[in-house]
Amino acid sequence: MGTGQTTKKPGARSKLKKYKRKTWLCRRATDTDQIQDEIEKAETTGKPITFAYDDELPGGGQFYCVETAKHFIDAKGLSDHKKTRYYKKRCKELKEEKYTQESAELAGEMTKEVLPPAHGKS
Repeated sequence: MGTGQTTKKPGARSKLKKYKRKTWLCRRATDTDQIQDEIEKAETTGKPITFAYDDELPGGGQFYCVETAKHFIDAKGLSDHKKTRYYKKRCKELKEEKYTQESAELAGEMTKEVLPPAHGKS
C-alpha cells in the first residue's frame, strides 16, 4: 500500500484511531446483559445452551462456556478456563441484577411523576 516511513516502522498502526477501534470491536467480549438473556431463555425453555457440530468453531462448537460466551478446543481447555480470574469475575457480574431502562431513568433522575386526573371521574 504505502512506502512511506510510517509503514516501515514496527507498531506504526498503533496510533491510528480507525485501526484501534476496529481491533477493539472484533475482540470485544459479549455484554453481560446479552448473556443474562441467553441464560433466562434457556431456563424458560428448559433446554441447555448447545451447538450443533460446526467445523468453523473451535472444537466443533462442542465445548462452550455460557458465562463468557466463548468456545474452546477441548474439555481440558474449558476446565482450565473455569479456574481463571476472568471466568470467576464474569460469574460474579452475572449474579448481579440486570441493568434495565427503569434503573437508568432512576439514576438520571428522570422519574415519571404520577399526577391525579385534572377532572374528577364522572
